[in-house]
Amino acid sequence: MENEQAIQQFSESVAKIKAELHKDIVGQDNVINNVVIAVIAGGNVLLEGVPGTGKTRLVRSLGRTLDLPFSRIQFTPDLMPNDVTGSNIIHKDSEGNLTMEFQKGPIFAQIILADEINRATPKTQSAMLEVMQEHKVTVSGKTYLMQEPFFVLATENPIEQDGTYPLPEAQMDRFMFKEIMTFPTAQELGDIVDMTQATQEERATKVVDGPTILEMRKLAEGVPVAKEVLAYAMTLVHSTHPELDDAADITKKYVRYGASPRAAQALITGGKIRSLMDGRYNVSYDDIDALAYPVLRHRVKINYNAINDGLDVDKVVGLLIKENRKKK
Repeated sequence: MENEQAIQQFSESVAKIKAELHKDIVGQDNVINNVVIAVIAGGNVLLEGVPGTGKTRLVRSLGRTLDLPFSRIQFTPDLMPNDVTGSNIIHKDSEGNLTMEFQKGPIFAQIILADEINRATPKTQSAMLEVMQEHKVTVSGKTYLMQEPFFVLATENPIEQDGTYPLPEAQMDRFMFKEIMTFPTAQELGDIVDMTQATQEERATKVVDGPTILEMRKLAEGVPVAKEVLAYAMTLVHSTHPELDDAADITKKYVRYGASPRAAQALITGGKIRSLMDGRYNVSYDDIDALAYPVLRHRVKINYNAINDGLDVDKVVGLLIKENRKKK
């Protein structure tokens, strides 16, 4: 009975979060859904979309809804690692003595927007690695822990690639999901214009707080996963590797290289949260299939055969899902 109440409360809390976000964001249901999953899971999201589709507004609204401090970092070629993490500065006290004092950078918030992350140099991009994966920063040999929950949403512009530095695979793998923010429909575009004409300010209000998110995360950790569903998720990730002897023909034909073990972890962790969002206390095959796209689209690299046949990563992932479901 207590468990049922916790599941219901979890589902209701998520519904409230999404309702508040939709006060500021028109459409983009899948993006909002998966961003909420990542926040609860303690993961990070890479968001691809053209300018003006509401990426910054989404993160600001998320900070207001969860009552967490928000920080925006605009990545540029001249941005240095210390501009992100912070640095030690010389400080003079009231008695005139000089001491070293650590001045925190913009990364010391709980909701971070890393805007156009591929415009920064690899040296600066790497400054994000430890923070995103370990939730801590090391400066001059001293480690500073991030306050939980901690969430990074990084954006990329898919059109303008001049003067950019593509993210290395090791850094791409740090993102739990990659989401595509599509251009709005004509109806949605009209709704966006009406919304922003009324006010440029976000209208979302607090519905949960940081400690509540951590409690939701703890509840999700206990969701059981049936052996068959776990095996299906592992087989799906395994099937993305063309170098393996038992690789499917689809994989050998269209995939250059496959996903890392983090993909399997993201599928199960996300599946647990998705099940609770739907009011269930068990992970289903549909949970795995739905999350396979945001989990695999930045981890699986397709080859020229796929491009020549008019297939993108999502279509190849769809073929792999179909192939694996037939074997189930």
